[in-house]
Amino acid sequence: MAIGRPISLTDNVGSKIISVLATAGQSVFTVTGGYRINAIGVFRNGVRLTESTDFTALDASTVTLTNAASLNDEIIFEIQDDFRVADAIVSAASEQVISGNLTVTGTLTGATLGIQSAGTVVGTAKTLNFVGSGNTFAMNGDTVDITISGGGGGGSGIGTAINFADGTPSPFTYIDRSTTVTENMLIDTTNAGGAESIIVSVIPNIEVSAGVAVTVGVGKTMVIDVLQIGDL
Repeated sequence: MAIGRPISLTDNVGSKIISVLATAGQSVFTVTGGYRINAIGVFRNGVRLTESTDFTALDASTVTLTNAASLNDEIIFEIQDDFRVADAIVSAASEQVISGNLTVTGTLTGATLGIQSAGTVVGTAKTLNFVGSGNTFAMNGDTVDITISGGGGGGSGIGTAINFADGTPSPFTYIDRSTTVTENMLIDTTNAGGAESIIVSVIPNIEVSAGVAVTVGVGKTMVIDVLQIGDL
């Protein structure tokens, strides 16, 4: 048994022990796999040596004894080898606090985002999907303020909002004169209301790309240029 106080390890730090036999007069030893500086213990024939007094370990690769070893002296290196995050973060804990910043490279699975409306919590979600144009996002400390303008912005409630310079909606909106459908669409009860509904577009001219089909389901009526502004 080694003589001297062993290295004390927390549960999330692993260790490894390397034993070598010295040659006559050997003072410099290369530690297989290296070590972390200030995280190594050295024993000579079972007696723990004192760093700086009995040995130096400054380059994470070699250890130098102050007094050279004799033939077949047993030199043991006890290395604090790694830091296991899996043991530092308790997966079964209902709550756990990590002080400081947590940087994740890759996908953070299982986390949710709190959703508020005018400062009131309305729920949580893993993904936010904003549909439509005219949406604006502004950083406010740790909060992102989101303005949904879409097809109902401005004073008239028709078209896409034209915002002031600070991002807030003005009384004005715009409607494009034309747009192009570039992918197949099936408009039916799965995405356009109940059994009977009217499908409308305020854009006067809608073109469908070659090879693309727009299918209007049973019970649906489509009206293009519902505002009849195409001739303006």
